[in-house]
Amino acid sequence: MINEATSENELLVRFQSSDPSSAIAELFEAYADPIYRLALQLLGDTDAAEDVVQETFISAISHRQSFEGRSKLSSWLYRIAYNAAIGRLRARQTEPLPEDESDDETPSPLPHSLVDWNLTPEQLQQDSEAAEVLQRAILKLPLKYRVVFFLRDMEDQSTEQTAEVLGLTETAVKVRLHRARMALREALSDYFEER
Repeated sequence: MINEATSENELLVRFQSSDPSSAIAELFEAYADPIYRLALQLLGDTDAAEDVVQETFISAISHRQSFEGRSKLSSWLYRIAYNAAIGRLRARQTEPLPEDESDDETPSPLPHSLVDWNLTPEQLQQDSEAAEVLQRAILKLPLKYRVVFFLRDMEDQSTEQTAEVLGLTETAVKVRLHRARMALREALSDYFEER
């Protein structure tokens, strides 16, 4: 997402300098939309998602000197956004928050019906009807599966980055991603049987 000519280390130096404006502009250009999409997936509210984007960048700017570079800047920004969105969900208390990893030990239920389809989320989104069906199915996923699916399959984050953002182990990310995919496959099987 960051310009290839600009290395992460170079960007970090500029971000933590006394004049971080060019680095902030580059970060905003690269990550405002993905952060907005993450917040929208979690909150389901466009205004709240926009607020999370603002909060994320204000927090990142305010705390830029404390960033140690142990993770990628993108992972750090996603984590700030995730925490801001979860804070808003706590205030609402309308949807249960993602649970800890303890429940990921139970086996995934097997789908009732499977259809052999090999479309990726990107391919599904190109077909407007399929994209709408996919989005409705994603929104029906439990939040803990939805956010993992979003980061891994829609934002193409690595398992390691997703684990960092969500504060989970890589194993928990893999389990939740598998469950999300299986639930989506089940939810979409009727739609694809008809096609």
